[in-house]
Amino acid sequence: MRRIVFLCLSGLASCLLISTVVLAGGRNPADFPLRVHIFSHNGVSHYYDSSLELVDGEGRANLYENGEPRAFDYSYRCESRLMNSIGYETYMARWKKQGKTLELLQPVTGKTCELKIDLKEAVAYHKHKGSVVEESAAKFKEWMVRHQYDPEHGMNLPVSTPQAKSDEADTQ
Repeated sequence: MRRIVFLCLSGLASCLLISTVVLAGGRNPADFPLRVHIFSHNGVSHYYDSSLELVDGEGRANLYENGEPRAFDYSYRCESRLMNSIGYETYMARWKKQGKTLELLQPVTGKTCELKIDLKEAVAYHKHKGSVVEESAAKFKEWMVRHQYDPEHGMNLPVSTPQAKSDEADTQ
């Protein structure tokens, strides 16, 4: 009986691992250690013979690297449409050219998107009343710690802790 349970659990774990790779288009997610939260973008779709060939545009996002948030503006070229991050979710990314170009993995299609970036110094973006606003990266990092938000380590949903509730009540 134990052997059957073990085999079933092993099979389930293998399926989950394979499905992650399939969703990433056969690319290894471990090759994309950085996380990017896209707040806004605009784009133009280019077609050739009734087929989408590429999409390009610009936008604003946060980069999470080594536990630190950092705002950046970007221009992009993708083979498929780029979408804003939903909630606090992030895209997997890696440096193509350190400090200048990021390669973003689009999970459903497995295609990549090249972002030419302009990193901001000591600033992070966040949404406030529907608008993208800047705040100090240190202040945003404090919020991340209070809410146990760390997208680089799979913690993609902020947690409402007693300390976070107390801090938010003090600011109101």
